[in-house]
Amino acid sequence: MARPKSATHDLKRDEILDVAARCFAAQSFPAASMNDIAAACGTSKARLYHYYESKDAILYDLLDRYTQRLLALIGEAEARAQRKNLSEREALSELVRAFLAEYETSATRHVALLSDTKFLGEGQRELIVNRQRDVVAAFTRFLRRAYPERVSAANQTALTMMLFGMINWTFTWLRPGGAMSYGAFAEEVVDVLERGLSGSAGRAL
Repeated sequence: MARPKSATHDLKRDEILDVAARCFAAQSFPAASMNDIAAACGTSKARLYHYYESKDAILYDLLDRYTQRLLALIGEAEARAQRKNLSEREALSELVRAFLAEYETSATRHVALLSDTKFLGEGQRELIVNRQRDVVAAFTRFLRRAYPERVSAANQTALTMMLFGMINWTFTWLRPGGAMSYGAFAEEVVDVLERGLSGSAGRAL
């Protein structure tokens, strides 16, 4: 008979994933070991194996949960826009704010998504990559609805990637508690989208 899961099983998994993400970001996925993750968790490798059978299983669960979270943010933004009767531009601004708020607490998970997806098995990698494509497609839809006169089939990929370029690499330089908060940076991004640098309020980065 299978051993029943404890009431704190999922909570423990979340804690392990947070620690593993930090290990992967600091050492790289290939270099980090189950011993490293267990030590960083303050537990034994045997205890870690109670939750995950391998480092690969940890990586997949990490990316599976994180990409589901990003897709959920999009759904929440769409629902909030409908509920509040927001304009298309306001809806895009809300999406940008939501993603940057998530990035503030998920920097190492985002590093894993950008750097370590290639280490997954073929089927798992395809699932995660398809979710990433769904996120990009959603941002493109928001952009096209917000700026139909500016975004076309010819330039929509470039403009979507330009937006992701502004927000996706914040983990390399933007730090919680630093000179600029994630919330303040979100407003800068929104300002650039709405008015461009020449028409912004002139706040210094």
